Amino acid sequence: MHQERKRILEHSQILQIIKRMAYEIYEQNHKTEELFFAGIDTNGVIISELLKKEIEKISDIRIQLIRVDIDKSATSQPQVSFSAQPEVSDFTLIVIDDVLNSGGTMIYALDPFLKMNVSKIQTAVLVNRSHKRFPIAVDYKGFELGTTIQEHIDVKLDDEYSAFLY
Repeated sequence: MHQERKRILEHSQILQIIKRMAYEIYEQNHKTEELFFAGIDTNGVIISELLKKEIEKISDIRIQLIRVDIDKSATSQPQVSFSAQPEVSDFTLIVIDDVLNSGGTMIYALDPFLKMNVSKIQTAVLVNRSHKRFPIAVDYKGFELGTTIQEHIDVKLDDEYSAFLY
C-alpha cells in the first residue's frame, strides 16, 4: 500500500524557522560566551550547523559543534558516541534533532551529558510531534504538529530542504 506524502514544510519555511530558533536561542543565552550544540546524526547535525551560522550573524557567542551518533531504531538503550567532548566545565549544551517523536532518541542522547559538568542543558527540534513516551520538554521547537501515532515525518535536508508527513 502506497502512503500519500504531504509536504508540511518548504525550503524557505525551514530557513525562516531556523532563523527564528536562532534568535530564541540567543535571547535565552545572550550572557553566555560559548554554547555547545550536540546535533543528533544526521539531520540534527545539519540543523546545528544552520543554527550556528544564524547565531554567528547576530552575536559574538562561540559555538562548538558535537556530532552525536545513536541508533534511533534500537529497542533498548542504544550506544551513544560523540565526535568531541567539551573540555570545559559548567558549559551550556543544546541537544538538537530534526523530529521529536516519542522522546526516546533525545533522552538517550542526553544521558551521557548528564554525567558531565554541565551548567545548563536545553533541547531544540525542527518538528515536535507531541507523542512523547519520555518526559522530554523541548526548549526550542520550530514547528508543532499534531499527528497520529501511525503517521511519520520525514525531514529532507539535502540540496532542497523539505519536510513530509505520511
